[in-house]
Amino acid sequence: MCVSAAQKAFNKARERAGIKKRVSFHTLRHSFATHLLEDGANVRKIQTLLGHRSLQTTERYTHVAATYLQETPSPLDRLPDLARLLPPTP
Repeated sequence: MCVSAAQKAFNKARERAGIKKRVSFHTLRHSFATHLLEDGANVRKIQTLLGHRSLQTTERYTHVAATYLQETPSPLDRLPDLARLLPPTP
């Protein structure tokens, strides 16, 4: 499929869906990358899927909401609660 045919199909689908927001065919790449990242995909895999040589290029596609990043658990959260492992103080 050539680029212009894909663009036309995208525009028709957008119109049929009633999407009024200004979006482009390229928006799909951003959404695809962001959804993969939010679902836990490794950024290197996303880089490969998008065909980027540079990780910095991929990072431009992975604009993620601050709330999502804040909800991402730290590996330190997996450590046991040290306070309950210590003997009680007299």
